[in-house]
Formats: sequence, structure tokens, C-alpha cells
Amino acid sequence: MLGDVKENVARAREVLERARAQDADLVVFPELSLSGYSVGQVSDDISLEAVDDQIAGRLGDGAETGVVVGFVEAGRLHTYNSAAYIEGGVLIHVHRKLYLPTYGVFDERKHFSPGQAMRAFDTDFGPMAILICNDVWQPALPFIAVQDGARVIIVPANSARDRFPGGTDAQREWRDINRFYARMLESYVVFVNRIGSEGELNFWGGSHVVDPWGEIVAEAPLDEPALVTVELDLEQVRRRRREMPLVKEARLGLINREIERLASEGGDL
Repeated sequence: MLGDVKENVARAREVLERARAQDADLVVFPELSLSGYSVGQVSDDISLEAVDDQIAGRLGDGAETGVVVGFVEAGRLHTYNSAAYIEGGVLIHVHRKLYLPTYGVFDERKHFSPGQAMRAFDTDFGPMAILICNDVWQPALPFIAVQDGARVIIVPANSARDRFPGGTDAQREWRDINRFYARMLESYVVFVNRIGSEGELNFWGGSHVVDPWGEIVAEAPLDEPALVTVELDLEQVRRRRREMPLVKEARLGLINREIERLASEGGDL
């Protein structure tokens, strides 16, 4: 519900209880799941501090289940579109969305500041990274995440139907790019999209998980809420990378030199 953090937290806790009953190790919620997406329509301050485990505390002790949850983060000065990874009731990592869309009806840059860093992080299940929605449309970021060690790329999203330029089919585009990244970066991609409506925005759902061969191994229905479980075997990532060693052939020094050249020639905005 837009702007109702208390109600959204309560709903999240209900889902967590259902997931725990199915022995889920990790539950991923969509982008901005604790606030709703259209924050410019909310007059109250719905931002939360990530420090002192404020986010983890609102979701309960969570000792048995890892959680990825989206929220409006209150920084010292700036406000961010953020996602937190919580494990054992402890805040492990916060990713601040790096690329804020400003096309069509999207005006995130009016309400958020872009994050300034992207890091993979260790979990009890293996190294992971979080990229929020539009971040994934910048190919360098998934590449960096995997080079930083991630074997799972988690993508919380608020993708709306009929809001892509030129009438692009959002569902098809997301499936294509997630399958591409999973296959070429030899990693799992966990894409979790919202359902429901806010004003002009109609979120279509269709969350899915892609394995390191680019095959969709689990998928949620369109336009209806669902709790979908799937087993990830991170040894399959190692197997895939042994079969076809694409990831270790990155030649980061070469890429760094060329990026620095392009930046010096005026490519850095």
C-alpha cells in the first residue's frame, strides 16, 4: 500500500511466516516493498534509517530466514531507493539504486539521490549482489557484480506494463535480459517484480529465477500475488564456469584502461 509502511511491514511478516512454513532460506520482496513506488504522491516522511538494524527490527527476529526488502532510505542528507539484505535478524548489506529512471512517467531522480557504490557481499548461502530494477539495464553493473564475486544477482523491481518507450513489451524484455545475464555471466538471476496498481502504473508481476545456463527454473504468474519457492544450487555456478570459463577471462586491466580513456575524453557525466 502506497505510503503505509506499518501495513506493508505487517504484510511482509505474514509472507515471511508462510515462507518459513515451507522451509525457505531466503525471501525476496520487490523494489520499495515497504513504501510503495509513487513516493512523490505521499506527503508524509516514509523514509527509514538502515543503521542500527531498524529495518531488521521491523520484520521481526527472522533468525531462520534471510530477507531482501525494498524501502526508502533516509541518509544523513540524501534519500535513496534502497534494498536491504537481512540474515539472522541482522542487517548484512544495503544497496542504493544507482540508475534512477526519468523517462515516461518515471521521475525517481526528483525524489531520490543515486547510490555511489555497488558491492557483492557474503551470505550464509554464498556470495550475492543486489541490483534494483533499472540498474540491470546498465550492462556494466551485472558484470561488475559477478567480477566482485557474486554467484546470485538479486533484482527487486517495480516494472509497469505499457510504460516502456515505443510500446516495448516489458515482460518479454525482462525475460530476455535476465536470461542473457544469467547465461553470459554464468550466475543465477532472481528477478522479483511487484503486482498491483498505483495511479497510471500497472505492475505485472511475472517474477522468475534463471539458472547459470540461461534457463528459467521458476516463474510466478502474471497480475496475481504468489509465493514461489525454488531451490538454488550454487555448485551449479561453479560447474557452469568450469565448463565455459567466460567470467575469469574478463581482463579487468584492459577494461580499466579503456574506461579511463573514455572518461578522460568526456564520457563521464
